[in-house]
Amino acid sequence: MLRQVSVVGRYNRLILTLLLTAIFVWSLFSIHWNSDLFHAGGIPTMLQIVEGLIRPDLSTEVLMKGLEAAWITLAYAVAGMSLAVIYALIVGILASGTLTTNRVSRLISKVFFRGILGFTRSIHELIWAWLFVAAVGLSPYAAIFALAIPYGGILGRIFADMLNDVAQEPITALKSTGASKLQILFYGYLPLIWADMISYTMYRFECAIRSSAIMSFIGLGGLGYQIQLSLADLNYDQVWSYVYFLIALVLLVDIWSNFVRKGLTEQKRRKGFSTGWRSSLFALLLIICSWVFITVSEHANLFELLSDKNIQYAKKFFGGLIGVNEKHPAFLDGGSWSAALKLTLETLEMSLIAIGFATIAAFLTVIPAARNIANGSLTSSKRWYSWVLYGFVRLTYIFSRSVPELVWAMMIIFIFKPGILPGAIALALHNFGILGKLWAEVIEDMDPRPIRNLASAGASNIQIFFYGILPTVMPRFLTYILYRWEVIMRTTIVVGFVGAGGLGMEFKLAMSYFQYTEITLLLLCYMILVVIADFASESTRKAVK
Repeated sequence: MLRQVSVVGRYNRLILTLLLTAIFVWSLFSIHWNSDLFHAGGIPTMLQIVEGLIRPDLSTEVLMKGLEAAWITLAYAVAGMSLAVIYALIVGILASGTLTTNRVSRLISKVFFRGILGFTRSIHELIWAWLFVAAVGLSPYAAIFALAIPYGGILGRIFADMLNDVAQEPITALKSTGASKLQILFYGYLPLIWADMISYTMYRFECAIRSSAIMSFIGLGGLGYQIQLSLADLNYDQVWSYVYFLIALVLLVDIWSNFVRKGLTEQKRRKGFSTGWRSSLFALLLIICSWVFITVSEHANLFELLSDKNIQYAKKFFGGLIGVNEKHPAFLDGGSWSAALKLTLETLEMSLIAIGFATIAAFLTVIPAARNIANGSLTSSKRWYSWVLYGFVRLTYIFSRSVPELVWAMMIIFIFKPGILPGAIALALHNFGILGKLWAEVIEDMDPRPIRNLASAGASNIQIFFYGILPTVMPRFLTYILYRWEVIMRTTIVVGFVGAGGLGMEFKLAMSYFQYTEITLLLLCYMILVVIADFASESTRKAVK
């Protein structure tokens, strides 16, 4: 029976692989592959961008601006994540149903609050930022709330799932002592998942740094704002200087995150809580400094958001979104729906091309990026250049994923004409590094014994890869491809803001011309895409298990 299931699983994976390949090839036909894809000065511009990459501007003025912008980016990310964690804890606990008393209320609580979490995380943070700026103006809170809402939705969903997966034996023991629901939550559920919650929050904080840089594109300062100004002045050497600051910031957070995770692992092993006090103290200090900076240096006043003037602006904006005083709202017009659905199809094609390019690039580089390949422990063969390739590819992965998609798109649009291709390339460049890193870790976690048997039998490196490594790792590879495609689908609208085509480009135009019902229509189409991506991804993930 097990053998039959295994064969069926492999059969499904083969069909799925062929299907995904066919869909990618179909998406390529949406682009007219000719010289018209490039700007007249596209190639010289690309050479200037590469020159700026190699020789960034390291003048004192640029370095000081970079340090200041990096701190602003970090402060917004910390403030946004602090609110996101509070929101995630409250709504995540309610969405888990752990505080409910019977099955009916538990079901209602789960459906209602999980719906809230699903809605808030389905809309990209930059979209939230645009909506807040349009409603209350250019306030640091526009960026902070725009980060807090979607990240809170993501964290809340994960926290709720963690609470639902807790083993019931300790909970039953607490119930038998007559403990209340709150006591069971604080002394039963939370201590069992606390370490995992902190670990995942640190991972999302790494992502929030990149998102905070994107928030700067709405005009609130930070590294994204400096990159935007430098690109407008065609100072590519300065662009890369600020990009390197962003990469350094992401790396520092990554190092801190690894330190925290290592401490949490030790805590689980020792069953104590003493090793993480330094990280907790540092996190608390960072949160306090960020909020003090935002309220004092940035002159951000939360109560100003509730002024009569801002409330009137918010009423006008959100009223416009639902078509108040609008005779012919776009979301009730058939012609508008037809045009929007065409853009939706373009956005879908962009996401497919992006994940296809990222997959090909990761597939070609993942073998030298695995540590057990570089040191020879997997294949029992080691070559002098293995560590050189390992270091180079791993640095490429870090560089690729540290630069946000919108930054890639802003540079690529100087080379290619507006359309879905520059957007797809920008999305692929960012996700290639993420996909490659995830795949390399899958290979590193493999059981080496079957591979060593193949090597000892005289199999070549190509044979080892296709008959040993690939069949073992393919299910995980496919899972990560689907996961990243789901993420790419949510991000396609963002790269369109800089002329990369699809729904994002039209969304920016609708915002610029105050076409509020058009914005609602485009958001509906965007959410339809996200739902399709969620459903398709979940269904196909089950097929590869």
